[in-house]
Amino acid sequence: MQTSNAESLIRATGARVTRQRILVLEFLLQQEKSLTHHEIQTHLAKKVHAELDSVTLYRVLEWLTENELIHRIAGADQVWRFSAGAGHHAHEHAHFQCVSCEQVTCFTDVALPKKIKLPDGFHTQEIDFLIKGTCPNCSKK
Repeated sequence: MQTSNAESLIRATGARVTRQRILVLEFLLQQEKSLTHHEIQTHLAKKVHAELDSVTLYRVLEWLTENELIHRIAGADQVWRFSAGAGHHAHEHAHFQCVSCEQVTCFTDVALPKKIKLPDGFHTQEIDFLIKGTCPNCSKK
């Protein structure tokens, strides 16, 4: 029996491997853009013809985020979007949110500052770079 990439990644955490975790991670690994909780739930319901209730999906997304198998991005609209990417360094990139369609895109090839100087006593834990503008699709309209 062949093990999927998603299952292998989950198994490597040492945690319990569940059908829901595999399903959500497999789906996000196939996506080219970040998706909201609602978008993920809607797509999965169509794809597997099975309901994944909101609370279970929320818990799975939280678990995948905590275990650095996916990352979440806060858009300008304060809605979390989720994208696959293993490890802390996978999230060290800029994000672009279209002000028209609200789609969030990861820019892994945009150079970010290596270090930000903060006042004494402050320690960086995470830095979010969100660039707002118009995506190529909306610019054409």
